[in-house]
Amino acid sequence: MCKNCQLKPVYEFTNKRKLCSDCFVKYFQKKVLYTIRKFQLIQPNEVVGYSAKNNFNDKVLECALKMFAGKAPIELVILPTKKKIDKIAISSTIDLEAEHIVNTFVKENVKKLNVEPIEGKVIKPLYLFLDEEVLLYAKIKKLNFKQREKKENEISKFINGLEMKHPEIKRAIVNGYLGINS
Repeated sequence: MCKNCQLKPVYEFTNKRKLCSDCFVKYFQKKVLYTIRKFQLIQPNEVVGYSAKNNFNDKVLECALKMFAGKAPIELVILPTKKKIDKIAISSTIDLEAEHIVNTFVKENVKKLNVEPIEGKVIKPLYLFLDEEVLLYAKIKKLNFKQREKKENEISKFINGLEMKHPEIKRAIVNGYLGINS
């Protein structure tokens, strides 16, 4: 049962805490606001551009940005635009970031690695979320999106296999990277 309201759970954390759909939406939105605040992704009166693609990550990003815009004095615009923008929001998640970190360690020069939640004008409001959390949020909110097959390479298969055996490994990879660079 849901930890907060004793309804049927839709999500279970690795610590066995369970949330119903309403509590999961509240958790998700609170975590988006936390991510924006913690990493200072958006400042008041900024113009934030984003892509309005039809995949679940971009639909959730749009929904999260609109939720934030309802609480803060910012302007949202869909890319491309002729308007001057201060930030570009992308829908990168822990899954993508962990894969990028490991891929860079294996194949490239580690000094080139840059997977911060904010890189110049580019911000990542979904930085602390797993793809499965983003997909669940999209389904609960009944966002209209097209489900696409994710192409997996050897590294993503390796990381996903590790995640199955050792939940939270993707978070550990990203948090480890942030710890090294803080």
